[in-house]
Amino acid sequence: MSMNRLDAMGREARDRVEEIMNSTRLNDFLHRKEEEDKQKNCILWILAIIGIVAAVAAIAYGVYRFFTPDYLEDFEDDFEDDFDDDFFEDEERSEAADKADAEEKEEKTEE
Repeated sequence: MSMNRLDAMGREARDRVEEIMNSTRLNDFLHRKEEEDKQKNCILWILAIIGIVAAVAAIAYGVYRFFTPDYLEDFEDDFEDDFDDDFFEDEERSEAADKADAEEKEEKTEE
């Protein structure tokens, strides 16, 4: 009987040790899970802050571009108008000069 009793006590002790080990593993797992959650939470906060800063910067740039007059566009428009006029005037002059040259050549050949 004492052997059976010792075996039963040994089994109980082993069962308790296993329970303690399992609970320790469970606590370790839960603790690791909490640390991972904290890291994920921290990363999410950092990304949220970066996103907010980027959104505010984009809005500020949009407002700046909307309210700032575009002086270069006005300058380019004026320049293009003058250039186009000069180009077509030169073209018309060269056509007229070509016609005059052709007429002079014809007159010389006729004489």
